[in-house]
Amino acid sequence: MRLERRKKGSAIIVYRLPWTWKCSKLLMKGIHAGLNAVAAVLAIISLVAVFDFHNGKNIPNMYSLHSWVGLIAVILYMLQLLLGVSVFLLPLAPLSLRALLMPIHVYSGLLIFGTVIATALMGVTEKLIFSVKNPAYNTLPPEGVFTNTLGLLILVFGALIFWIVTRPQWKRPKEPNSILLQPNGGAPEGVDGPTAVHFGNMDKSDSELNSEAAARKRNIALDETGQRSTM
Repeated sequence: MRLERRKKGSAIIVYRLPWTWKCSKLLMKGIHAGLNAVAAVLAIISLVAVFDFHNGKNIPNMYSLHSWVGLIAVILYMLQLLLGVSVFLLPLAPLSLRALLMPIHVYSGLLIFGTVIATALMGVTEKLIFSVKNPAYNTLPPEGVFTNTLGLLILVFGALIFWIVTRPQWKRPKEPNSILLQPNGGAPEGVDGPTAVHFGNMDKSDSELNSEAAARKRNIALDETGQRSTM
């Protein structure tokens, strides 16, 4: 589970690392999906190992809150991975669907990561309560202190990931060819940067021509008025 948490955390912040901003978006999508796939494989291996251990020791399965939350997190993670690959990685979904699902994708990723952190903390506490008997866990034996410290480090790791993800200045900049000008900036939506600049220049030139034409019309009207007055 520790490897799964690290892979999941790395996959979350892969777009937020400044030294990756020079890489293409498609490459970062591949890395993001690859890290999540590795974490999913590790999660499945962890589940199989836990059930085998419980069955070998005649320990009941799925009776604790730790097991319930952990299984829900794994199921949601698999659904998140399948949805992300089918919608965002493969060029099959329309852009409107991607734009609709992107906020849900981001939120669910953070929710699942937070759930995994909570599951890990519940798991280490449950293990200490059942395993540390002599001396008892409430006497703070070395094993208890070490595991409590590990739990705090897991919590700090999760808080650090959340801090990085929620910083606007760490957000990956838009690709140069996807920078759009708003309608009040003189370019229609869906036009790339250089083309948008061209449209902006066209709008400026059009406005200048319109102003010149209006000035000429005013001058002609004044001339006609002056000629009528002299007559």
